[in-house]
Amino acid sequence: MSLNVHKLIGFFIVTLFLASCKKEGCTDKNASNYSADADKDDGTCQFKGNLVFWYNEETSIWLDNQGSSSLTFYVDGALVGSTSATVYWTGAPSCGSNASITVTKDMGFSKSKSYSYSIVDDFGDTIWAGTITIDANTCTTFQLTS
Repeated sequence: MSLNVHKLIGFFIVTLFLASCKKEGCTDKNASNYSADADKDDGTCQFKGNLVFWYNEETSIWLDNQGSSSLTFYVDGALVGSTSATVYWTGAPSCGSNASITVTKDMGFSKSKSYSYSIVDDFGDTIWAGTITIDANTCTTFQLTS
C-alpha cells in the first residue's frame, strides 16, 4: 500500500472515532444551562422558575377595610418586595410586569420545588401564608383572595 492510502485509512479511523464521541452536557431544553451542542445528558441541568403574586380590586377593597395600606412579601423568609394595598390587577399579570411582585427562584436540579410564602401588612400582621409550588421554566401566577 502506498503512503497516501495509509493516510487516507488513518483519516477515516480518526473521523469515525471523533464522530462516535458524544458531547456531554445538559440536554433538557427547560434548563437554564441547556446546551444545544450536547447529545448526551450528563446530569448537570439546572432549573429556574418564576412566581408572580397578584390580587384583584375586591381584595384591595377588603385590605383597605382592614386598615392595611401596604404589603410586604416574603418567600422562604427572604424579603422579595412590597406594594401599596391599593395596587391591584384585573387579571393575572405576567412575570416581570411593571409594578408586579415577581420572584425568580434558582431551583437547582429540581424541575418543581415548593417554597413557603407570607404577606405581612403595615401593622406587622400576616395576612396570607402558606406553601406554593413553582415549576421550572414557567411563570406561576398566585392570586391572593380575601
